[in-house]
Amino acid sequence: MILHHGSVAGRPGAGPALALSLILVAIVCGLTGLCYAELASMIPIAGSAYTYTYATLGELIAWIIGWDLILEYAFSNMSVSVGFAAHVVDLIDWLGIKMDPKWLSPAYLPLGLQDLAGHDIYQPGWHFGFNIPAFLIVLILTVILVRGIRESARTNNIMVLVKIFAILLFIFFGLSFIHPGNYHPFVPNGFPGVLAGGSIIFFTYIGFDSVSTASEECRDPKRDVPIGIIATLVICTLLYVGVAAILTGIVPWQSIAGDAAPVVTALKRISLTPQGHHLHWVRLAVLLGAIVGMISSILVFQLGQARVWFAMSRDRLLPDIFSSLNPKYRTPAFATWFAGILVAIPSGLFDVGSFAEMSNIGTLFAFVLVSIGVIVLRRRQPERHRGFRVPFGPVIPVLSTLCCLLLMAGLPAITWVRFFVWLVIGLFVYFLYSRKRSEFAPKTETVATLQGR
Repeated sequence: MILHHGSVAGRPGAGPALALSLILVAIVCGLTGLCYAELASMIPIAGSAYTYTYATLGELIAWIIGWDLILEYAFSNMSVSVGFAAHVVDLIDWLGIKMDPKWLSPAYLPLGLQDLAGHDIYQPGWHFGFNIPAFLIVLILTVILVRGIRESARTNNIMVLVKIFAILLFIFFGLSFIHPGNYHPFVPNGFPGVLAGGSIIFFTYIGFDSVSTASEECRDPKRDVPIGIIATLVICTLLYVGVAAILTGIVPWQSIAGDAAPVVTALKRISLTPQGHHLHWVRLAVLLGAIVGMISSILVFQLGQARVWFAMSRDRLLPDIFSSLNPKYRTPAFATWFAGILVAIPSGLFDVGSFAEMSNIGTLFAFVLVSIGVIVLRRRQPERHRGFRVPFGPVIPVLSTLCCLLLMAGLPAITWVRFFVWLVIGLFVYFLYSRKRSEFAPKTETVATLQGR
């Protein structure tokens, strides 16, 4: 996941205080993760926040959160896919191969595209081109997911180990190249800057939500899912903060503003100096680890997205074809292919920053409803068995809700506008289609018929 924290290192409000923003986000996600763990131990079925909301807050709110999760997973994967492509471009550069940049970069570049010397390759805005690596990686992983969760899980485990090795390698070699001057001022925009940075980089932590989307595939979901969520948060926080601290210490954060592959770009800059020649091969190792890591992220997020489509279809809120299973592999093939195409095409057109902001607001909104769901279920079903219980009563769910709302407030206004437009579209779909065919609709019609008689 090297892409995630690096890709926003140059965003307004982040800078050298990126580590603080990551710690802030980790605290918020820790609170929310406890809420997820309690609900996952009680409702161990596919669908994640959608399923939990359905069981606690009802069908309409569940539809809203399911529609929101579609946005969250799609934009997260688009962002990671663009970062993957940027690292592929760096690998091509390391190998000394020259290729036309118009087929290796998004068609829309809000900050333009520059070389290491700062010369413009493309001006800001649209240009003729398509990000082919981003497009292809999504389609290839879609094929893998259609073939089955077990094969995907084995592949993913290997990739996770490779990317952790790459992260640790970067931290180890980067320590000796830190320039303390790059940390001054450490918090150039004060706490509002840390908050804004946290709001933008929040999507780096949605991996723990993906754990809960595949609850049905766990051997003992009431035990395994809570452990997986909490362990994911702890390990990711340590790795994220370590990379953020090293990255903003070895190069000025302004030099990697808007870069979708900032870690390898920083290593390239250092390897060109007399003291950093030995980092040429370290850069390759980190580069390969980053590529493998992002493949792993895309795999997990695409799995999560398809499972949300599947769960909503099983509840008759979406067409039945989304919950149909492949007769050979027993996977939701149509939902997986639909999710793949939905992500692949925009990944070839747009940049990483545009996707990250939309993903964040969707994620935070989902976390708010999950936290509220814990409080509601505690009041409605206090006697129900819980394999895991959030400590301190309603205090942590309330804090989780307030912290998520605080981070949502730090997002740009245009992101809020796009989010509300998406929700309005979703409500139209629900009232014009989903509500009429949901599992509760036939019961409603039957009651109305009996009353008429």
